[in-house]
Amino acid sequence: MSSMGDNTKSADVSISVESVDDQSSSIPPPKIATTATEPPLSKKSRVDPRTDPYGYLGLVRNPDGSDTRKSNDDPKTPISSYNGSPTLLVKDITVNESKNTWARVFLPKEAINSSPAGRKFPLLIYIHGGGFVICNVATPLFDKLYRIFTPEIPVMLVSIEYRRAPEHRLPAAYEDCLEDLHWIKNSKDEWFTKYADFSNTFLMGSSAGGNIAYFIGLRASVSPGDLKPLNIKGVILNQPFFGGVKRTRSELRNANDKVLPTPLSDLMWELALPVGSNRDHEFCNPILNYKKGQFNHIKALGWKILVTGYYGDPLFDRQVELVKMLEENGLPVLSKFDAGGYHGIDTAEWPNAKALSKVVKYFVESNIATLTV
Repeated sequence: MSSMGDNTKSADVSISVESVDDQSSSIPPPKIATTATEPPLSKKSRVDPRTDPYGYLGLVRNPDGSDTRKSNDDPKTPISSYNGSPTLLVKDITVNESKNTWARVFLPKEAINSSPAGRKFPLLIYIHGGGFVICNVATPLFDKLYRIFTPEIPVMLVSIEYRRAPEHRLPAAYEDCLEDLHWIKNSKDEWFTKYADFSNTFLMGSSAGGNIAYFIGLRASVSPGDLKPLNIKGVILNQPFFGGVKRTRSELRNANDKVLPTPLSDLMWELALPVGSNRDHEFCNPILNYKKGQFNHIKALGWKILVTGYYGDPLFDRQVELVKMLEENGLPVLSKFDAGGYHGIDTAEWPNAKALSKVVKYFVESNIATLTV
C-alpha cells in the first residue's frame, strides 16, 4: 500500500510505503494535530445518535413504517458570508430546478488578478457527506474545506448537490451527481469557460460523498467520451462510507462512536438502500460484490486514486480493505491513514482540514498536465 510518509518535495506531505492493518502498533504516528478523539454532539440537533438516531436525523417513523422529515430547513452557510473574502469568489448556480439540485462554485480570487491573463485552475468536483440522509452543499460543516482548498491548492471547487434519502433512495444520488457532471461540462457560465481547466478534473467526496464518488467514477469510466471536455485525472475518497452485514473489528471497536455509532450507521443504510436490501447490497459493500474486470476502464484511463482515513473511524477497516482491492486490481492508489481521529474529523477540525488540503494538493499537483494559460 502506497501511503503518505517522509520524503517528497513538501516538508509537510510525503510518500512512503507502509503496511496499515487493524493493530494500533502498526499505525504510523499522526502527522497532524487531532484536537479531540471524539467531537461534541451535533450543534443542530443536540440529540445523541447513539440513543436516538431518528431524532438525530430529524426523522419520524410513522405507524405504517414510512418516514417523515421534520423539516427541510437545514442550516446553511449564507453566500453573503463570503463577501469581502481576500481569497475567494463564490456563486450559487441551479443545476436542475425540478430536483432542487444546485452547486456552489468557488474560485480563487487570484483568478481575476492572474498574470498572464486567462490562467485556468484544476477543477475539483466535491461531493458532500451526510449518510445520504442529511446535509447539503451549504452545510456549515463543509465550509472549512471550501475556504482552505480553493486558494491553497489552488483549484476551482464545485460542490454539487444530490437528492437525499429516504425520499430518494440510492441510486438517486449517483444519478444526480452524474447529471451534475454533465451540467458542468455543458455550462456556459463565464467562470467555467474562462477559469476552469477541464483537462485536469478531479472527483472528491467525503463520507457518503466518497461512496458516491467511487460509484459515479465507475460509471463515468465506461463512457469517458460522454463527459468531454471533462478529463478526470483522479478520484479522492475521504473517509468513504461503506458497510456490510458482518461487523468489522473497527466497527465493533467503535460501536459507540459519537459521530457514527452503529445504530446511526445502520439506520442510514436502511433509509438509503433500495427497499428490501441489506448492507451487503453492492451500493454498501462493494468488496463483497466485486466483479472481475470492473476496474478495467479506470485502469485503461490511467486515473489515480487517493484514499484517506483514521484508525478511530468505525469505517477504518472497510477503507483499508477497499485500498487492498483496488491495488490487487492494478490501480495506482495513494493512501493516508492516521492514528486517532474520528469519522468526519477532516471537515470538523480546522487543523485536520488544513492537513488534508496539503495531501490533496500533493495528489493534484502530481497528476495534472501542464496547466492552460
